[in-house]
Amino acid sequence: MRLRIIVLFILAAAGISARAQTGFPFDNEIRDFKHQDSLKFPPKNGILFIGSSSIRKWTDLEQRFSDKPIIRRGVGGCTLEQVVDYYTPYILFPYQPKKVFVYAGENDIAAGKSGYFVAKEFTKLWAMLRSKLPRAEVYFMAVKPSPSRAKYFDEVKIANTKIKAFLAGKKKGHYIDVATVILKPTTMQPDSSLFEGDLLHLNKTGYDKWQTVLQPYVK
Repeated sequence: MRLRIIVLFILAAAGISARAQTGFPFDNEIRDFKHQDSLKFPPKNGILFIGSSSIRKWTDLEQRFSDKPIIRRGVGGCTLEQVVDYYTPYILFPYQPKKVFVYAGENDIAAGKSGYFVAKEFTKLWAMLRSKLPRAEVYFMAVKPSPSRAKYFDEVKIANTKIKAFLAGKKKGHYIDVATVILKPTTMQPDSSLFEGDLLHLNKTGYDKWQTVLQPYVK
């Protein structure tokens, strides 16, 4: 009887583990990342970029910082809330990175969440990072004002302002302004020439702007 209980417990645990990587947003991409990891696991103390499609579509990120151990884990059009609720056990904590760059929050706002909500979700992520990776440097990349989402700019500003204030004075916490650099100096509105045709994702020139801002933090 005892042996049967032990077997049932093992089977139940295996089932929970299997479900952990299925049934949530973009779970297919998480499985792809875990498959990559099974073939060649990134070394510890790497530099992790995690977040939404602005990271996923930055396909030459590793080449731009070719002398650094970059780990790029952008997930679909994910939200910051989803990063907090689903992805950290799979594509954040296992790598034990020395630096974590986070770009997320834009899709939360586009889905109707407030800037205050995004800031609150980041404080949750911060607490998780401090608990699991206390030695890691954490960098929040400001939510960018995408031209196609102009009606959300007020909430974007609130999110960035709140998170910047939260990180001020935090040991190992950094706010990186990658938003202002993609604005036209004359109008302080987003420069559409830095975006792809969807006016949502950055093009190569837009990523050039980001690289310049990020360079001293990555190095």
